Amino acid sequence: MKAFRQIDGLVCPLDRANVDTDAIIPKQFLKSIQRSGFGPYLFDEWRYTNYGEPGMDCSTRPLNADFVLNQPRYRNAQVLLARDNFGCGSSREHAPWAIEDYGFQVIIAPSFADIFFGNCYKNGILPIVASPETVERLFAECTATEGYRLKVDLETQTVTTPNGFSFGFDITPHRKHCLINGLDEIGLTLQHASEITAFEQRHRAAQPWLFN
Repeated sequence: MKAFRQIDGLVCPLDRANVDTDAIIPKQFLKSIQRSGFGPYLFDEWRYTNYGEPGMDCSTRPLNADFVLNQPRYRNAQVLLARDNFGCGSSREHAPWAIEDYGFQVIIAPSFADIFFGNCYKNGILPIVASPETVERLFAECTATEGYRLKVDLETQTVTTPNGFSFGFDITPHRKHCLINGLDEIGLTLQHASEITAFEQRHRAAQPWLFN
């Protein structure tokens, strides 16, 4: 998992509430358990005008020109601005896989579905809960200003707009440590590899019949 400390990222506004995980990555793409390769299928049913299937060459598919991700001004955005209850629906971890693979590193919304919220941290994405008033302000500024960017600093837990408005966000010390150091659950476990090996050796010596 990539470490995250701070970014100065272009913002893409997704002005829809209750965006569920089936909209983020439709069910037909759940066959793979690899974390990579899902970016082209992010928001597939909204992004393209034809039906998507795994393995399709998305570069030749017809685009929905009205969908925000297809607008040139938001190309290569790293910050996704969303509405209430983002990531609701099923608990599929493919949803944050697709978001991260597309290139988003931060999601800002008034609220998130709990399981999706936790899955973001496991995959190197920073989900930020902001007040409805702050989110409304960001939407207004973003849509009015082409090239709108936000500075997101995890170490100071602040988000700063181009005009200097800044707000803080909450994150647990454990999740902050994991993001800053690029540690998912496997990475955390491997930090104790020598202790695990020593335990296994003691266990084998004490109960050798279990390993015959």
